[in-house]
This record gives sequence, C-alpha cells and structure tokens, in this order.
Amino acid sequence: MQSWLSDQIRFDPAICHGTLVVHGTRVLVANVVGAVAARQFIPNILQDYPALKELDIRAGLEFASHLTAMESVEA
Repeated sequence: MQSWLSDQIRFDPAICHGTLVVHGTRVLVANVVGAVAARQFIPNILQDYPALKELDIRAGLEFASHLTAMESVEA
C-alpha cells in the first residue's frame, strides 16, 4: 500500500516502517529537513544523498511547512 502526500513525498508502510520518504528513495524527509535545519548547504545535502534532486529537498521543506501550519498550540 502506497499513499502519496505530494509528488515527491511518500508514505508506504513497507518502506522504512512507514516513515515519510522522498519518492523513489529510502531517504527520510526528516533527515533532509534536519540537514537544512543544521545549516547544511543544498549542494552538500545532494552530495550526502546522491539519489536526491534539489526539487526533493524543497518538497521536503514545503511539506514540513504545511505540517507546521496545521498545528495548533495550546498555552
């Protein structure tokens, strides 16, 4: 069973235990977003994850942005 969340971001219980991955890879979206948060430059991320394209990195960030926009925080 495979579910799409965007063109580049996928959820499939058979891949990486259902963790969000970049489509066509086993690269976790969390790892990509974490690399950007750690101030790694996109060319370095692409070197670390040769299966990725710049579009995949941007899709991961866009997806994370949508997730945070949906969250509500109670004080």
